[in-house]
Amino acid sequence: MDIKTPEERSKNMAAIRCRDTKPELLLRKALFRSGLRYRINSKLPGKPDIVFPGKKLAVFVDGCFWHCCPKCFKQPVCNSEFWKQKISTNKGRDNEVNQILTTQGWRVIRFWEHEIYQSLDEIVHIINKIVIN
Repeated sequence: MDIKTPEERSKNMAAIRCRDTKPELLLRKALFRSGLRYRINSKLPGKPDIVFPGKKLAVFVDGCFWHCCPKCFKQPVCNSEFWKQKISTNKGRDNEVNQILTTQGWRVIRFWEHEIYQSLDEIVHIINKIVIN
């Protein structure tokens, strides 16, 4: 049973961002500072957060809750069946998008939200290495 009214829950859910999240902005700013230029708002399947079209590299920043991070994810107690289904669908979609992009010749890399906060310089180095080579 949800402890919030449907109106309160709707307001909470509407406030959740699907793009330009804090970890995504941190990564984009760090990549720009390192001299890399990229595209956002791509029409590719799965709508990657950052795209390097010339290198056919798609970068996703996955939220630890929404994509079931093995390190951070905690199953919600309220409305648990809904959330199990929702998270399972998200994970399945991620796998499907990876497969579609890979068959189209794209290289796909995904980073967890907590990795952006903990290892930003290392992630920028990884992406730099891929883009420059």
